[in-house]
Amino acid sequence: MSGTPRLSRRHFLLLGWFSRRRILHAAGIRFQILRNGEPVRKFVLIHGDEHTARRVLLERMRTRRPGWAFLVTQEERLVRLGALRFDPNRIFSREGAERNLRQLNPAVGEADLRLALQFFDREREKLVRALLPDRERLLVALHNNREGYSIGNEIPISDRVALNEPSCPHDFYLCTDPRDFERLAASPFNALLQHRPPPPDDGSLSRLAARRGARYVNIETKLGEEAKQRGMLQWLEDRL
Repeated sequence: MSGTPRLSRRHFLLLGWFSRRRILHAAGIRFQILRNGEPVRKFVLIHGDEHTARRVLLERMRTRRPGWAFLVTQEERLVRLGALRFDPNRIFSREGAERNLRQLNPAVGEADLRLALQFFDREREKLVRALLPDRERLLVALHNNREGYSIGNEIPISDRVALNEPSCPHDFYLCTDPRDFERLAASPFNALLQHRPPPPDDGSLSRLAARRGARYVNIETKLGEEAKQRGMLQWLEDRL
């Protein structure tokens, strides 16, 4: 993508700093796993082009506070599966995966589509087991957005909304647990609860977490708003 900052040498050195590194291959996606002690909470960066979120998450893991982080290793947003492309955050249901594959690969044949869906059906649970936390623990996703996406896209499918910062529609928490929402709604930041989002299922990780009763929070900020995302993460860590 033109104009997109590349990962700096410093960020690669940060990756090398962690003494307990692992690689996860699942559903055609490759993640670097950074581990500090026990997985008292988990973090995930699933889109490779969201560089602000990557920097914030690497910085957090360098503090040595307990937790595990899963960072997609590629720098592009979409992942290739043979000749097909897919969004890695749209494969957590068969319905969502099929819709995403058809959208991104309009010329795909039915045989190739069926093979891809069968592959995701085999691989999905491996990825889910790695990412979802134990009961009562928390999974935190970090995302960045650009123009064209904001809290306004999510309000119609949300159970509850706290517009604490209406002048910053690109920055918000999205959570799946009502108890977490009560705390996040008391923050200075926008917050959404999607505990029982309506159909259709878009195949996202948040939908899967809601369906399985897992605690999940997405910290969403505009690309480049590093201080804002760092502050939202710190607020969450201090209070959840």
